[in-house]
Amino acid sequence: MQVGVRTVGGRVAVAAALAAVLGGCAGSGDDGKRPVPPSASARGATAGGTAGTGTTAVRGGTVGPAGSACELPVRFAVAAHWKAEPVDAAKESAPSAQSGDGDLGEALADALLRQGPVTMACEIDAKPAGSIGYLRVWTGRPGDADAGGVLRRFVAAEDGVGKERYHSFRTGGGLTAVEVEYSTTNRLVEETKKESAFAVGTPDGPVVLHLGGMDTEEHERMRPAYDLAKRTLTLS
Repeated sequence: MQVGVRTVGGRVAVAAALAAVLGGCAGSGDDGKRPVPPSASARGATAGGTAGTGTTAVRGGTVGPAGSACELPVRFAVAAHWKAEPVDAAKESAPSAQSGDGDLGEALADALLRQGPVTMACEIDAKPAGSIGYLRVWTGRPGDADAGGVLRRFVAAEDGVGKERYHSFRTGGGLTAVEVEYSTTNRLVEETKKESAFAVGTPDGPVVLHLGGMDTEEHERMRPAYDLAKRTLTLS
């Protein structure tokens, strides 16, 4: 798990840096209360899968095109009940840099908003669907067309990474992509969990989609929403 911060009400919150360290022990949501999980029969439909199977996500909307919750170089379907919100890295960084904390505030903002060669552009929250985690979209600068290289630098910028497994595939929209399955270990609490991410190149720069989760169990529960993005992703 990467020690960083997250956006809360449009501000960069230092509290999440502590949550990243202690979250493995707490097992709670952002508000200190874990969402009540859906019933076994409904869990697939609400957390991104089809009721009874948990393997196929129910489509709830689309992000990427103009007018959607997040305008991106790519477009893809979002699982039902997941909530997408745009992230303005420049706007989010400014309050921290000017808050009086100086370099510390700026470093904490960067820990959230930038990872390797890419910057967070959209955060899709699974909490309304009954899970704890996010599908996050990161974008890079035009001209960096090597999706595999971008993805490797993205992973290398995260702490405690191990067991990386890379492979190539084509998205449902026909784009060539590189995917990685890996683990991250929080050495302070000796907790290891699974992570997944994939990257594509676009004329507007590389795009990385990353699925984390509170722990491996939550990651697997949210995986159908990530797979839905893979099946439907194409250029905006």
